[in-house]
Amino acid sequence: MLPAAKFLQSYFGGSMRIRTPLSVVVPCYNEQAVLPALHERLSTVCRGLGTDYEIVFINDGSRDATWDAMADLAARDPHLVCVNLSRNYGHQLALSAGLRECTGDAVVVLDADLQDPPELLPDMLAVMRRENADVVYGKRVSRAGESWQKRAFARLFYWGLAKLSEVPIPRDVGDFRLMSRRVVEGLTALPEHHRYIRGMVSWLGYKQVAFEYHREPRAAGLSHYNFQRMSRLALDAVTGFSVRPLTFALKAGGVCLAAAVLTLAAALWSWAGGSVPTGGLLAALFLALAGGQFLAIGIVGEYLGRMFSEVRGRPLFVIDQVLRSTHGAIHPRREAA
Repeated sequence: MLPAAKFLQSYFGGSMRIRTPLSVVVPCYNEQAVLPALHERLSTVCRGLGTDYEIVFINDGSRDATWDAMADLAARDPHLVCVNLSRNYGHQLALSAGLRECTGDAVVVLDADLQDPPELLPDMLAVMRRENADVVYGKRVSRAGESWQKRAFARLFYWGLAKLSEVPIPRDVGDFRLMSRRVVEGLTALPEHHRYIRGMVSWLGYKQVAFEYHREPRAAGLSHYNFQRMSRLALDAVTGFSVRPLTFALKAGGVCLAAAVLTLAAALWSWAGGSVPTGGLLAALFLALAGGQFLAIGIVGEYLGRMFSEVRGRPLFVIDQVLRSTHGAIHPRREAA
């Protein structure tokens, strides 16, 4: 038996054992072109571990033939589980659906674009075994194939999040990570709708160690994370793990009030000296006050909007169909999550 298989059986055995020693969870959106290579590389790595495993693909409302490609692969691979969401919910909720559906005692998460090499999984398992850790997260040493704009945005994002977050969240770390079953169960138990999985894992605690690696270029297609999606993820990260923007609005209001007092004092001084205050000075004061008010209202609105999403009590996502193959036969399941 290979070392990785012995580790999976010993470390996750006993009461924690569910059905499968290892699950690989992969959210997919318009990944038809890369699915065959992704499936082949994942299967090769998992077979080499010498233990039972499952690969969970989640179709996040793709517009191409991603779901058809998944169904075709599932018909030929009994280790493959395919989850079809009813529409596009976004990467973080698709990942949440996969974590809820998987049965592994150890769970690895990676993106479908193969920028996070599946071949690193045995080394990550070795780190988990050596460090007796619950989480081994991939820390990017380099980011090949990414534009300077995206790299600059990422540096700014991680710097800002480190300054604002009340929970320490590692820098240059994505969703590529290996987790124990109790961490996965902790994640699925958290109810918030605006999810930032990386921050949620950090919030859960347990022993977490870094695994440095070089991120590769996309195997096929273009990145689906445009500036708008990255901005939304950044907003979810900040509002989900910090109330400091609210205190910033309070401080900004104080600055605006101080500026108003100083401007009023300058205007009175000018009037006492016989001159009339300039319109530009008054216009600047008005703009400063108005800008501060709108900023404060906008920040409070973001938090209130998120509170409204939580109290509505809607499900995080709706699963249209789940495909599991056993003994060469496909067993579909339909449900709302």
